Amino acid sequence: MKFRKYAAIALLSLMALPAFAQDFIAGIPRNETLIIQGTPQQNADWFNLWAPGGGAAANLNGLQQLTTDTLWFINPEGGKDAWQNALASEPPHYNADFTEMTVKLRKGIFWSDGIEFTSDDVVYTVQTQIDHPGMAWSAPFTVNVASIENPDPQTVVFHLKKPNSRFHTLFTVRWNAAWIMPKHVFEKAADPLSFNNNPPVSLGPYQLQSYDKGGNWTIWKLRDDWQRTSIGLAAAQPPEVKYVVYRAAGNPEARVIEQRNHNLDVINDMAPEGMFSIMRDSKSTASWLKGFPFAHPDPTLPSVLFNTKKAPFDNKDVRWALALLIDIREVALGSYRGAANIAALATPPTGSAPDDYYAPMQDWLTNFELDTGSRSSQIANMVRSQWADQIPTDPAKLQRTFGFGWWKKDVEAATELLQKAGFKKSGRQWMKPDGTPFTIRLQVEGDAIPTLARAGTVIAQQWTQAGIATKVDVAGPTNGQRLSTGDFETAIYWSIETWGGHPDLSFFLDSYHSEFIKPVGQIQPPRNLQRWQDPRLDQLIERNRSIAFDSPDVAKLGQDFLKLAVEEMPMIPLMAYNKFAPLDTTYWTNYPSADNPYSASGPNWSNIRYMVVGLKANPDAPKP
Repeated sequence: MKFRKYAAIALLSLMALPAFAQDFIAGIPRNETLIIQGTPQQNADWFNLWAPGGGAAANLNGLQQLTTDTLWFINPEGGKDAWQNALASEPPHYNADFTEMTVKLRKGIFWSDGIEFTSDDVVYTVQTQIDHPGMAWSAPFTVNVASIENPDPQTVVFHLKKPNSRFHTLFTVRWNAAWIMPKHVFEKAADPLSFNNNPPVSLGPYQLQSYDKGGNWTIWKLRDDWQRTSIGLAAAQPPEVKYVVYRAAGNPEARVIEQRNHNLDVINDMAPEGMFSIMRDSKSTASWLKGFPFAHPDPTLPSVLFNTKKAPFDNKDVRWALALLIDIREVALGSYRGAANIAALATPPTGSAPDDYYAPMQDWLTNFELDTGSRSSQIANMVRSQWADQIPTDPAKLQRTFGFGWWKKDVEAATELLQKAGFKKSGRQWMKPDGTPFTIRLQVEGDAIPTLARAGTVIAQQWTQAGIATKVDVAGPTNGQRLSTGDFETAIYWSIETWGGHPDLSFFLDSYHSEFIKPVGQIQPPRNLQRWQDPRLDQLIERNRSIAFDSPDVAKLGQDFLKLAVEEMPMIPLMAYNKFAPLDTTYWTNYPSADNPYSASGPNWSNIRYMVVGLKANPDAPKP
């Protein structure tokens, strides 16, 4: 039986610590200090972000945000100045068939210990990771690089094994990228995989001052020679932030209290009701959007990830059945209190994606045996009374803000798909083909990302009600490690992140090639956490590598990928990652916003370095 799957639903959604008395900031002027929400570090002495687990450790302690650097950055908010040269002095130069890439480096950049940065560091970074499988960027370097040479201190030439017009993106930061290693430090280490790199030398404008061995805080200080960094060379004036503190700030409720007491300038993420409360009550809080839903729409796609190397999730009929047992309205209301931008395609509906993909593909989705009935007003009416003056009524604006549509819940169709896959129902319980109960473990990170934890709870309830007993597995700090090694069945997380302001999907798509697939138990290189493997997928990726980054064919290839992802459903796209990240203006102003998108504002984004040096001291701040 054929069935209609899609309904165009434009969903509108919906103990403070006495920081100044704590020993770790004693003697640091509060009006020179930016305090950012971090996360507890499991191994606080570890500062090697090139080794396994290092990237996760550096995610929210300031290491990759303040001390690292690479060749280029791209602003995920887009715009005419999205591309930024960092260690490179200009964009990459490819030969005609994209088998060679030449990079010119800036002069006058130094590591924090006084050693000059040169092309030797770039060569060492690539070769060391090729020579040591398991390092963060070993797999893509090994697959791509035939040889590398540096004819002079400011020139690097990459000879590639095959054409790849996207090779430069390995060194292009949107969130992170292949960070350059300090050759003069690591070459003295017996093993770069076990070397803790403590203390780390910095290539950025800040360097380590001190840290808590219990992993609760890390303090970074502006370098005396901050001008000798890629940011310093381009700066018009000195940064006003002299110290940056990343510190654990408790659960989502505690973060609200901390910011109300002006002990936390930047919150990474919080529950929507906390955001709504603080925006209603606080006169000192800024946000990305001035009005509801206030959140920053990250170019990241939270989804239900399937471990496609574990049965029965290797069967697309099972994956599709689970998708059709989800009511996205309940997920949007339960996770984001309605403030969700839903997504049926395998790309977040942010940045340029609505114009490049969502609007052009509506007809294709409709013709994919779809139902075009709209339900946007149902959700809008649920929250309109609270934010009546901020909720659009124009259907086009509703689509742009809250999503173009999602799959219609269809229990009958899901039943047919499960039966086709050999499942049978015994009473209210679905049984697998081998006669055992069909149960699911649905992994979430927990309080660190409250919206996604709640989405997991809602989906687990829906699947359980449908006869598939589902248990929410809160992974906490081990979430990243378990996802990367395949220690999960299903998970609420993301494996799709885009450049944001550019239609090219290579930021995640290139890593989806089957050449990067690792067996369960081994670390899967970012970002194909579901280990999806398909010859058609490989062909699309290889075609994308053979055309220029700015080719008009990029969006067409992107649409071909999105169609394949709809057909195979290797993950169930849910929504854009709307991040509730309030910013306290008591001590600092000039935070980036939708009206002034000069940088990403999330403290786990490496782009935040541009925000940190762009902040202005509030002249009305309390005096120390």
